[in-house]
Amino acid sequence: MLSLKDKYQKEVIPAMMKKFGYKNKMAVPKIEKVVINNSFGSLVSGKTSKEQEKIQQIISNDLALISGQKPVLTRARKSIAGFKIRKGAPVGMKVTLRKKRMYDFLERLVNIALPRSRDFQGIKSSSIDKNGNLTIGIKEHICFPEVSPEKSNLIFGFEVIISTTAKTKKEGLELLKLMGFPIKQND
Repeated sequence: MLSLKDKYQKEVIPAMMKKFGYKNKMAVPKIEKVVINNSFGSLVSGKTSKEQEKIQQIISNDLALISGQKPVLTRARKSIAGFKIRKGAPVGMKVTLRKKRMYDFLERLVNIALPRSRDFQGIKSSSIDKNGNLTIGIKEHICFPEVSPEKSNLIFGFEVIISTTAKTKKEGLELLKLMGFPIKQND
């Protein structure tokens, strides 16, 4: 079986050049980066600072296992009284993956995690924006094989944003379908 990068080089580029009439291989859209986002939100609200730090540590460790890279703590840009958020308070974590780690993560996402996730019917084509970028929400992080469901006492969700160099939704959709993403035909 071809790795995702080899598949892109050997199958996707020629198919995209044929379908969209690109003159050069470099004009073919490609996956640029993958961003994994998580917000603490309701997980830490109403907890003491020690409990919040413990939850943040658990999420950080699990995201590091899933992505193969240490996540960065994101902080609130401004105070919002309605949400009980102070400026500079930790609100989430993110990981930006590129090159080899990105392809490794995408292979695990497409081949293992998405099929293992509960009630998965396929990715809706409406999840792709006008620039060809795909956003997927994963409700339970335990669908990844690196995380042991028995050892994990905290189940959280996160968002995966797959950023492409496509100029239109049509190009992005075709690129992701050819790469093997389980995108529904019509929804």
